Amino acid sequence: MRFLITGGAGFIGTALANTLVREGHYVRVLDDLSTGDPGQLLPEVSFTRGDVRDVPKLWTLLQGVQGVFHLAARVSVPESILYPREYNDVNVGGTVSVMAAMRDVGVRRVVLASSGTVYGNQPHQPVNEDARPNPLAPYAVSKIAAEHYVFTLGALYNIETVALRIFNAYGPGQLIPPSHPPVVPQFLKQAIGGGSVVVFGDGKQTRDFAYIDDVVRALISAMTSPDVNRQIINVGSGKETSINELVRLIGRVVGRTPQVIYNEAQGGGVSRLVADLRKAASLLGFVPEVELEEGLHLLLTQDPQFHAESTKPRTPTRR
Repeated sequence: MRFLITGGAGFIGTALANTLVREGHYVRVLDDLSTGDPGQLLPEVSFTRGDVRDVPKLWTLLQGVQGVFHLAARVSVPESILYPREYNDVNVGGTVSVMAAMRDVGVRRVVLASSGTVYGNQPHQPVNEDARPNPLAPYAVSKIAAEHYVFTLGALYNIETVALRIFNAYGPGQLIPPSHPPVVPQFLKQAIGGGSVVVFGDGKQTRDFAYIDDVVRALISAMTSPDVNRQIINVGSGKETSINELVRLIGRVVGRTPQVIYNEAQGGGVSRLVADLRKAASLLGFVPEVELEEGLHLLLTQDPQFHAESTKPRTPTRR
C-alpha cells in the first residue's frame, strides 16, 4: 500500500515510516523539520520538506495514496502556553488542510495522532474514551479541536477517520531538545551522566509510558482494521507508573541510583493519568508487549546517544 505520513521525520513518525517500508509498503513523508530529523529515515522512504498547511503540496503527495497518518503537530505542552496562536495554526489549521486535500484527491482513510493530555485531571483511573476532556494547556485544546475537525469533515467528505489518543511514548530515536525535553530520555541522560535527576513536584504523580514499537503497532492497526470509523481509541501501556518509580527503574537499568532533586516550586502536572485499553483491545486487537523496564533497557542499548555515553570510561574520583 501507499501511505503519507505528515510529521513523518519526528520521533513517532520515523519509527512508523521505517516499520512500514520494512513491511513492504511505499511511504511518503512530509515534515517541516522544526523538530524532525530525516537522517533517521530509511533510504526507501520518500521524504519531502514542507509545511502541512501547504494544500498544493499535499495534493501532489497524496496522489496514489490509500491512507494518511496525520502526525504533524507542535507537541510541547509548556511551549504551547507561551505560543498558543502558533499551536492553533499548525495543529488545527494543519489538520483542516490535510482533510481538505484528502477530499480533493479522494483519499479515504486518515489516522490522527491525538494525545492523552486531552483528559487532564480525571476523577476515575484508568481513563476511558468516554471521559469528558479536561484540557489544561493550549496543546491539549488543539488536539481536541483536531479530533472534532477530523470527524466532522470525515463525515462530510466520506473519509474514514480514526483518532488515537497516545499517552507518553518513549523509545530509541527520541530527541532531547534543550528546552522542555521528554521526561524518559531526559532522566536517562541525567542518570547516565552521573548528574542529578530533577523532578517537578513530589514525584508521586503518575503517567502511562508506552514503548514506541507498541505505539507503531497501534497506528498500523488503526489504518488497516475494519469497523473503526469515527472512533477515538486510547494507546498506552495500561500501566500506571509514578515519576519516583520511573527514576528507580532508570537507576536499576543504568546500574546506579540517581540523586533526585525535587523542584516543588514547579508543579508536576496532573496527579494521575493511565489509559484504559479495553477499546484498543476490542477494535484493534492491541495489547502492549513491552514492559517499562524492558523498554528502558532497549532505549539504553539501542539508541546511540545513550549507548555511547554509557560505555565511556570514567575517570576515577580523586580523594
